[in-house]
Amino acid sequence: MISKDINQAAQILTSGGIIGFPTETVYGLAGDIYSEKAIADIYRIKQRPRFNPLIVHLKSGADLDTVATDILQKARELAAAFWPGPLTMVLKKQAHIPDWISSGKSTVAVRVPNHPVALSLLQQIDFPLAAPSANPFGSISPTTAAHVEDYFGDQIPMVLDGGACQKGIESTIIGFEGNEPIVYRLGSVSIEEIEAVCGPIEVRNHNEAAPEAPGMLAKHYSPSTKLILSDDLKLSLETHYGKRIGVLSFTDVFDAPSIVKLEILSAKADLAEAASHLYAAMHRLDHAEIDLIIAEKLPDTGLGKSINDRLKRAATQ
Repeated sequence: MISKDINQAAQILTSGGIIGFPTETVYGLAGDIYSEKAIADIYRIKQRPRFNPLIVHLKSGADLDTVATDILQKARELAAAFWPGPLTMVLKKQAHIPDWISSGKSTVAVRVPNHPVALSLLQQIDFPLAAPSANPFGSISPTTAAHVEDYFGDQIPMVLDGGACQKGIESTIIGFEGNEPIVYRLGSVSIEEIEAVCGPIEVRNHNEAAPEAPGMLAKHYSPSTKLILSDDLKLSLETHYGKRIGVLSFTDVFDAPSIVKLEILSAKADLAEAASHLYAAMHRLDHAEIDLIIAEKLPDTGLGKSINDRLKRAATQ
């Protein structure tokens, strides 16, 4: 059920249920972090590996000390710069934070979402929310309430409708080793924006065996239709001549007999607009009657790095 009723959403969460939850990045599958049943339901419905930790969503940066401890000055500077917003930080957790949130780790991933519906809901409840993306594990992330409803139907009692997600790709995740920040997942805050706050930063956004944070597995964000990532769309179209092809283009219009469906991420070559359109375009292509999706690699700068990361993971076989 898709609904705009925030009060009903709060009641479901308070009673230990889970809901679809809008944020500025993607929709999440949300539950009370202190409810073992709710968190178990999230993992079960998503079919998510239990070794993959969840992100805790707070109503305000002022609540950070209630879930994390030994917070570095650089972490506080990043929170001041980007919260509310699409930056998640992995910090040492307070003793009362359950292991079922952190996959048994001594750290917790935490952020403050920048979405009016999400913040209004968080103000109505007296606990933080765990909210991984509201999709079956490894599938394309949802950026509308309808995407969530299509995935889960009556498996969850409600999807709280907050409209289409503004950012369109997940939060950037930063952890700390010693006093130095490390990017564990590229996302909606660019490396350049982060470095403007804390200086040069290492990127380490892949750990298949024991991920320090969500989104570090090699295969992720994937459509059911095979997807390949191309540096040269014209050549890729020639290589796969005879197949029914869907094309995901950054800005250019392509015309070829084999193209059944064309999605352009940004006619004005705007990387932020491309990011906001990415998953919705992938959903449409995945529902088209095609044999193959060919996605164009974007300029590898700013948010282009994050978009290319998602496309590379979507193309991993």
